[in-house]
Amino acid sequence: MKLGINGLGRIGKLSLWHHVSRKHFSEIVVNVGRQVGTGIQDIASSIDRDSSYGRLGMYLHGCKEECQVIENLNEAAGTMTINGVPVKILREARNPADIGWKENGVRLVVDTTGAFTDPTADADTPKGALRGHVQAGAEKVLLSAPFKIKNKGLEMPADAVTTVMGINDGDFNPSRHTLVSAASCTTTCLSFMIKPLLDHFGADRFLSASMVTVHAATGSQQVLDRLPNAGATDLRKNRSIFNNIILTTTGAAKALPLVIPEMKSIGFIAESVRIPTNTGSLIVLVLNLQDESMETPTKRQLVNSIYQDYAKNSPYLKYSDEQHVSTDIIGSPFAAALIEGSETHTRTGSLKVNLSKLGCNIGPKMLEVPVTQAVVYAWYDNELGSYTNMLGDRTVSMAEQMI
Repeated sequence: MKLGINGLGRIGKLSLWHHVSRKHFSEIVVNVGRQVGTGIQDIASSIDRDSSYGRLGMYLHGCKEECQVIENLNEAAGTMTINGVPVKILREARNPADIGWKENGVRLVVDTTGAFTDPTADADTPKGALRGHVQAGAEKVLLSAPFKIKNKGLEMPADAVTTVMGINDGDFNPSRHTLVSAASCTTTCLSFMIKPLLDHFGADRFLSASMVTVHAATGSQQVLDRLPNAGATDLRKNRSIFNNIILTTTGAAKALPLVIPEMKSIGFIAESVRIPTNTGSLIVLVLNLQDESMETPTKRQLVNSIYQDYAKNSPYLKYSDEQHVSTDIIGSPFAAALIEGSETHTRTGSLKVNLSKLGCNIGPKMLEVPVTQAVVYAWYDNELGSYTNMLGDRTVSMAEQMI
């Protein structure tokens, strides 16, 4: 099977790296939708070098000196060979409906542009839509971002589903689903922080939860300060990421229940802070759990043991008692979340509830409930190591179900 990749930005480029290494697909067709530099040589140069992860040859073969992994460049055909895998570059169409997937025999497309996220948008939407890939000949489309429905009155279409590999990838039904979202890097990490605890304690023990992601910079931020566009309401997005810690938002709170339905009944808040690093991020998760008694509260040893046991059976969750900094997680293969066990903390207290204020006038006026607050830290490489590698697994698993 041939694979189509729409976009050659951060996730698109690193997805190409992943798949030329893995060699599951017989050919990869990449749509960039425009002319690049002076031609195919400049595209190859961009693919070969990366400021965060080094040279492609180092990634593929550990070459300390320059080794030739991109060969057979053909400007007229837009083709090259990368690590022995034929790669074709399309440079004409920006609108998904106009991309030549059918002509190139592509059945599965991964859209990494971040520009087409609404699963309800018609294929013939003037500025393009995710469904345009299907109109252009693709059978299935995998989105490397969360779905965002612009019209809030519309429901999620029946042929669209959000999955995180290793959590709910079984929700994908090849006979029913055409559009699949792989959520986000943050939702992916968060899912592996929440799922082990939900499986152990049950959703009824969760009183509330919140998280903050201390997140590396992304392409949506500015290198230098600039004036905001007309109608912009968040002026911080126009400030230099080189020089600032920037408060922003995350869609993890909305996406998580799509992946773990039990979270629908739990009050959950998600926030994000961008920092001046190129990749490598951290989630700080805070949970309030109802305990059975003050005498036998939930301790950090129990929380850590839950993650340790889960990690034994999951290729995507890692647990460590070592002390890490953000660069330690960069490139770490298939680590959706690396639990920093040494920083897990718990505190148990008694929550006093005035029942009379809730309209209950029978029995005692005050009720004391033992509550444990747990704080868990997890690292994740928001680009290659965590998200793109897991996106690659999701891509291959979908392809295998399409055959």
